[in-house]
Amino acid sequence: MPEPQNPHFDDPARSAVAATGAGGAANLAMSEGETLEKRPGAIGPEGTGPAAKPRSLWSDAWRDLRRNPVFIVSALVILFLIVISLWPSLIASGNPLSCDLAKAQEGSQPGHPFGFNGQGCDVYTRTVYGARASVTVGICATLGVALLGSVLGGLAGFFGGASDAVLSRLTDVFFGIPVVLGGLVLLSVITSSTIWPVVGFMVLLGWPQISRIARGSVITAKQNDYVQAARALGASSSRMLLRHIAPNAVAPVIVVATIALGTYISLEATLSFLGVGLKPPTVSWGIDISSASPYIRNAPHMLLWPAGALAVTVLAFIMLGDAVRDALDPKLR
Repeated sequence: MPEPQNPHFDDPARSAVAATGAGGAANLAMSEGETLEKRPGAIGPEGTGPAAKPRSLWSDAWRDLRRNPVFIVSALVILFLIVISLWPSLIASGNPLSCDLAKAQEGSQPGHPFGFNGQGCDVYTRTVYGARASVTVGICATLGVALLGSVLGGLAGFFGGASDAVLSRLTDVFFGIPVVLGGLVLLSVITSSTIWPVVGFMVLLGWPQISRIARGSVITAKQNDYVQAARALGASSSRMLLRHIAPNAVAPVIVVATIALGTYISLEATLSFLGVGLKPPTVSWGIDISSASPYIRNAPHMLLWPAGALAVTVLAFIMLGDAVRDALDPKLR
C-alpha cells in the first residue's frame, strides 16, 4: 500500500512550496525558484526592494551633474557657443569683413542691433563670428595641454627615479616664465595670422600645470591595493598604467583642463588685444576689443558687446569646471 504524500512537504529536488495570498500553496519547480532569485529586480536583502547595481564614480558623477543647475546652464551656453562657432550663419547673415566707413561708430539700427565699429563693420556679425576663433583656440590648446601634460606627468609619476626628477626641475623652469611676457617675446616674431602659433604657445607654457596634477594623481593611484594585486599577478607596466591607474587618475586632469579652457580663451583675447595673438583679417573678440578701446567714450557699444561675449564664455567654462569638480570630488560626497 503506497504511503500518503504530505502536500506541504514535497520532494525539494522536484518542487518548492510558496505561500499564496489566498492561503493556498503553489508548487514552483526548483529551477524556476532559482531563476526568480537571480532575475533582475529581485527583492534585495531584508525586503527593501530591488537589489541595486553598484555604480561607478563616473555614473555617480553624471547623476549629480544632471541635477546641478549650474552644470545645466553652463552646458547650454557652451553648446550654443559651439553651434555658432561651427555655423555662425545660422544667426548672422552678414559678412564680418564687409564694412562701410559712412556708418563708422554709429549705434543700433534696424538689422544691425549692436551698431557699427570704427571701420563701419557690423558689430553683431563680428561678435558672432568672433566666437569661432576664440572657442577653437581654447579647445585646441586645452586638448594639447591635457594630452602632453598627462603623458609626461603620468609616466614620471609611475616610473619615478631620474625621469621624475628631470620633469620636476623642467616644470619649475616653465613655471618661472610669465605667460604674458613670454607671449610678447615668442609671438612678436611670428607674422602668421592663423590660430596655430597661439595654440602652440599655450601648449608650450600650459603643460606643466597638468603634468603636476597627473603626476600626483598617478602616484596616489599606484599605491592602491588593486594595483599591487595586479603587480603580484604579473601584469605588465603598460597594462597596469592603462587598465588600472589611468582610469582612476584622470578625474583631476579633466577638472583642471575644463577650468583652464576658459583661461586659455581669456589669454587668447589678451594676446590679441596686445597685438601679438591673432591678427587681422581673423575675426576675434580680442582684436575687436583692442580696436574699440580708443572710442569707449564716444561709442561704448563697440567695446561692450565683444567684451560681454568674452566674459560670458569664460564664465560658462569656469562654471562648468566647478560643477565637474564638485561631481568628481569624493570628499564632497
